[in-house]
Amino acid sequence: MTILVDRSHTDQNGDESVEKNQGNVKEEETELVLDSGFEAPHTNSFGHTFRDYDAESERRRGVEEFYRANHIGQTVDFVRKMREEYGKLNRTEMSIWECCELLNEFIDESDPDLDEPQIEHLLQTAEAIRKDYPDEDWLHLTGLIHDLGKVLLHPSFGELPQWAVVGDTYPVGCEFDESIVHHKYFKENQDYDNPSYNTKYGIYTEGCGLDNVLMSWGHDDYMYLVAKENQTTLPSAGLFIIRYHSFYALHKSEAYKHLMNNEDRENMKWLKVFNKFDLYSKSKVRINVEEVKPYYLSLINKYFPAKLKW
Repeated sequence: MTILVDRSHTDQNGDESVEKNQGNVKEEETELVLDSGFEAPHTNSFGHTFRDYDAESERRRGVEEFYRANHIGQTVDFVRKMREEYGKLNRTEMSIWECCELLNEFIDESDPDLDEPQIEHLLQTAEAIRKDYPDEDWLHLTGLIHDLGKVLLHPSFGELPQWAVVGDTYPVGCEFDESIVHHKYFKENQDYDNPSYNTKYGIYTEGCGLDNVLMSWGHDDYMYLVAKENQTTLPSAGLFIIRYHSFYALHKSEAYKHLMNNEDRENMKWLKVFNKFDLYSKSKVRINVEEVKPYYLSLINKYFPAKLKW
């Protein structure tokens, strides 16, 4: 199996830099055989450290404005409305792979690390996992499908605004933890001063389990509903990863642990494994789609029906 990767070299100071063609900004590409474990790169596809929301880049201001809209709009009422509407799964019927191809039309405006079409990231993630965990085929497939809920951006799914589809997720119905990126904008959320929602536990109880917690609405929760209601045979850890892979306040800052139960804690071990590949595979790596497609079609047939309700 080969992929295309940017050629780089290490200078005398030990810093990795991309070779340029005599000042031309176009990077040279070469083939690399992935016959060893996945190694996380030091920088994202823009040359910055990963998840740096303050780095001066062409995307920083747009990302911050995205989170302002997100933090204002994600209320308990909004989440309940979206879950009721989209939980009906009455939009269309299509296969997993058809959804992968449909997603190729979009770029995630909340992501400071990536500006490639989504199918690139899906395959980057899945193939990186496959190298380190060759026997966990359910995890390979989870890598491929974890972002398919972003079809909510498509006109046939209501063309929801990006702030209601992508970005970091977090519970609503309790206080917004300060570790959430651009936390300051929650002050404009109508739930911020609501005494029923702005305490540590809010409408929840200690150890209630994350399955009983309302998460901010977006592609994570939608794909979780799609997989669950279409009776996937993925293990519970796969569903947990799909629903909480953007819940960075939990798996990076350990916020909201007081709401977890024992099953959540067990599944969290796999989410931490997955997160390494989801985040750090976001680089200028190109996957040969036609070469890997038969393998992933076989996994889809193993864990999902031929057509799903969306």
